[in-house]
Amino acid sequence: MENSTAAHHPTEEEPLKRGEEDKAEGGLTSSQVNLKRSCREGLAFAKLSHWRTAVFFLSLFLCLIIVFAFSFVIPCPVRPQYLATWNRTFSQAATYDFVAFEDANKDKVRDVLFVLKDTEGEGTQNNTCADKGLPSPCLFAMAVAGTDGETLWEQPLAPEFHWAQCGLGGEKKYAGWDCLLFHSDLLTALDKYTGEVRWQWPHPTGPKSTLPVLSLPDLDGDGVGEVALVFPGDTQTTMRILSGKTGEQIGFEVTVDSTKSDRHLLHITEKGSRYILFQKDTGLYGLALLKIVTKANKDMGAGLKKDKLWESKANGTFDLVPVYQSNSVKYVLSTGQPGETSNLLLVDEERLVLIDGNSLQQLWSFNATKVYWEPSFGHFDKDGTLDIVVEEEVGNNTKRVMILNGKSGGVLWHVDMLPSPNSPRPASVNTLNSLSVFMFWGMMQGNNSVSMAESRRSYMLHPLHSKVLLETTNVMDHIFTFKATLLERGRHACYFLLTDNGGSGVMLKKRKLKDDVVTSTVRPMGSSITEEDATDIKEAFNRLRFSDE
Repeated sequence: MENSTAAHHPTEEEPLKRGEEDKAEGGLTSSQVNLKRSCREGLAFAKLSHWRTAVFFLSLFLCLIIVFAFSFVIPCPVRPQYLATWNRTFSQAATYDFVAFEDANKDKVRDVLFVLKDTEGEGTQNNTCADKGLPSPCLFAMAVAGTDGETLWEQPLAPEFHWAQCGLGGEKKYAGWDCLLFHSDLLTALDKYTGEVRWQWPHPTGPKSTLPVLSLPDLDGDGVGEVALVFPGDTQTTMRILSGKTGEQIGFEVTVDSTKSDRHLLHITEKGSRYILFQKDTGLYGLALLKIVTKANKDMGAGLKKDKLWESKANGTFDLVPVYQSNSVKYVLSTGQPGETSNLLLVDEERLVLIDGNSLQQLWSFNATKVYWEPSFGHFDKDGTLDIVVEEEVGNNTKRVMILNGKSGGVLWHVDMLPSPNSPRPASVNTLNSLSVFMFWGMMQGNNSVSMAESRRSYMLHPLHSKVLLETTNVMDHIFTFKATLLERGRHACYFLLTDNGGSGVMLKKRKLKDDVVTSTVRPMGSSITEEDATDIKEAFNRLRFSDE
């Protein structure tokens, strides 16, 4: 019974077990054993702490090595150094309405490409027309650095100049090219990086090709996109497809229509189908690129397709899809970037019309009878849709600058001003806050003492301060081209002017957009404003940050 009881109370056996443990510890007392155990555990903990300390310092050492490598061994990218303003004067030269922006020296800053007519080049290569066996004066295709205006390359070409377009060549799997020029009786493709001639062929006889050159996908499998030229003749319109790699014609010439088409445009539907839009005297019509390509060469066009909705509307011998019926279409513009699905903006003698680029339904129309030139686009509000800048003649030597809502066609903003001779079309630059800064030309009313020769002003509009304009005096001679752009991705907003420098040559001028803010005058469109308010408005312009989106 006693044994049974002890089994159920193990604590009663503890003294015996502790005694055995004491013997195992060499006869030490209980307190001595505890002290020995504490020392042993402390020593183990100390060893672990040493290891942790070693790992910490090793990690710190590795971090310092990485910081040192990135700070001193691996060079940091050097940001391009800009001149806020630069001018290039080309004495005794003539020029044309053509300016393109491409990164020609691979510094991630866009450079300026244009064409001059002169007896010799303006760069360090000392090119002359005679050295190249060309009549003098001849053409010089040129690229100058966007950062400081220095010549990057120049290429002498045979006169006369007809047109030029850059941004071509498709994928750059092979030695790429970028600009196509029609000059004399030649088509010449130039490499944008070096100015070298990639290929050159005689322009086909007969009607002259017109802009735009249509940039097509790679149809022959050589990794370079093709181009298509449109030839609007007196009795019919034809197309030819050229290899982007060699410039040779691919397949046969294709007759598009039995009547002349004045303008054309490449359009992509929501389904990814490509249609070429032809502007005729009866309206705007579309024809599937697949049909054109297979007529030129039946073995091509594998990656192309037709849009069922569009094809259901096709009629006539040539399978043309009627997009908009009017006998007075003046302009046709896409509201998106090249290669994107977009809507279509049309301007005729009575109205502006926005057409859905997929369903071909009319979204809205706005009455406007005397539009000066092609509208431009920008963001006046934050609804994500491009708004439209229109300049219309309203009589009494007055023009109205309007910004129309891209969704509804309603007027968001307008101002009446005097039209200035040789004023370019409006432009805009996008900002990070989903709005745009708008630029346009003319002269605000109320200053009758200014002569016509001095009446040209440029204006900047901030949508959040839409009751005032920043006015800058720009008195100069004939403007060939005016372009506002970002030189680098997301930054450095500026504008370029290519002008006739008073009969003594040509001037290419670059000016940073914010530099005009400092020298500009704040012009209220209603009641006057205080000097403090004018300072605040200029500061609002200076705080703007720009965007490509």
